[in-house]
Amino acid sequence: MNRQELVNLIKERQSYLCVGLDTDLHKIPRHLLSHPDPVFAFNKAIIDATKDLCVSYKINTAFYECMGIRGWESLQRTVEYIPSGLFTIADAKRGDIGNTSTQYAKTFFETYNFDAVTVAPYMGRDSVLPFLSFNEKWTILLGLTSNEGSQDFQLQQSGDEYLYEKVMKAAMNWGTPDNLMFVVGATQTSQLGYIRQLVPDNFFLVPGVGAQGGDLQEISSQAMNKDCGLLVNASRSIIYAGNGEDFANDARAAALQLQQEMAECLEAKQTLADS
Repeated sequence: MNRQELVNLIKERQSYLCVGLDTDLHKIPRHLLSHPDPVFAFNKAIIDATKDLCVSYKINTAFYECMGIRGWESLQRTVEYIPSGLFTIADAKRGDIGNTSTQYAKTFFETYNFDAVTVAPYMGRDSVLPFLSFNEKWTILLGLTSNEGSQDFQLQQSGDEYLYEKVMKAAMNWGTPDNLMFVVGATQTSQLGYIRQLVPDNFFLVPGVGAQGGDLQEISSQAMNKDCGLLVNASRSIIYAGNGEDFANDARAAALQLQQEMAECLEAKQTLADS
């Protein structure tokens, strides 16, 4: 999916919601465990319930890899079931030197046909460029994350700026706003406005809304740009909104609430732009 298609989808749906399919076999409703593939059965129900409310699905590969071949089969079934035209993200956080990165990129862009993959930039330029070489595919680089450990490196001073600033500034020369996004954690609201000034055109993938406490309106007011420029991810707060046999209805209700808030934020942004 190219940038204009993504922007058009956001406008059409009045949504920049990304639903995270961080599916934990120990957390899904018990009645699904008798299914031959309970993870896919759960994902299928969540997708059916939310596919008209979101623009993207993010699959955290760790929840699938830990189950071995069965997990990879569930992942493949899930990716294939997501409706065509929605933006798919492999949240794999890969990062290695060139030849290995090329194989990782082939895994997620060719074998599983994701639109995007998350990448850790610690090893530098030659670990990221193989992902950026794929046409109409996206690299989502870790920028400033929400976890407590972001203080250990990302928010350490490096000269007159934070380390995460150096990383994001350098990466902007590797890719373009048409193939490079950044992960910016939803709980980093004190930095969001500054980061948007630093990176005016690129999309941000913003995890941490919902269970982690990120504030959607604050995120939107600080980080939205003329094309929206945001994919806001919610995982646990949607997929585990209920745990009974009607869990999919509960997931839909949670997704609908976020979509309606997003529509309001988009309208407010448009009103401000028109004034």
